[in-house]
Amino acid sequence: MEQKEQINAFCRQFKITGMAAGLPQVVAKSEKQCSGFMDFFLELLRHEATHRSNNEVIRRRKAANLPLKNDLDTYDHKAENGLKIARVNQLRELNWLDQGFNLMLMGPSGTGKTFLAAGLGADAVDKGYKTYFKSMEDLTNILKLKDMTRTAMAEYKRLLKADLIILDDIMLFPVDKSVANALFNFINQIYERTCFIITTNKSPAEWAKMLDDEVLATALLDRLLFHCDIINLSGKSYRMENRKTFFDQQQ
Repeated sequence: MEQKEQINAFCRQFKITGMAAGLPQVVAKSEKQCSGFMDFFLELLRHEATHRSNNEVIRRRKAANLPLKNDLDTYDHKAENGLKIARVNQLRELNWLDQGFNLMLMGPSGTGKTFLAAGLGADAVDKGYKTYFKSMEDLTNILKLKDMTRTAMAEYKRLLKADLIILDDIMLFPVDKSVANALFNFINQIYERTCFIITTNKSPAEWAKMLDDEVLATALLDRLLFHCDIINLSGKSYRMENRKTFFDQQQ
């Protein structure tokens, strides 16, 4: 067996595939620069560290279950939704997350709430925060099934350990009493150690109607809004303003 094959075999055995992938490049560089053994080995370790870091980000992004479109570098700042580019950049610094604040993104459908929330979630993942994106329907199903299925219970336990939870389209539809109580108990359990990004098209005053319980709505909002920045988005639907049809692509 050739030396290269032996090295690759050992790398697979010891699970240091980043070294194996970077070996040809490091060897070529070391031969060109006449590097010493210590420099050569250090460069191999850098490749392994980078490889593991990139894989960890990929793993966390998959676990976060973010929407496919979540790159705020592509944010269309020409969209007239009332949010300035300076404000977006400020939010992306994640100081609010470091300091334990929540964000509530309010506004009509199509004004960029979900895209902004997912983008901030992606930034948080890249910086090492345990982040999970859930629609109101997703969370409702987890709360309903956690005592019945192991999958739902496992998902519920992951949420309990999250640094950041994104709840998308909360209060879009009326909520059953049992679900409303479960939602309150869930948020009450973690709100002091977990940050939230909430997207909603309902004002806080309308939550009582969706929950059919003013006292419960007040208690829920009291916890979510205690340390919270409310960002109001306005304007027309970006999707409708920029909609495409099949026939546009045929021209």
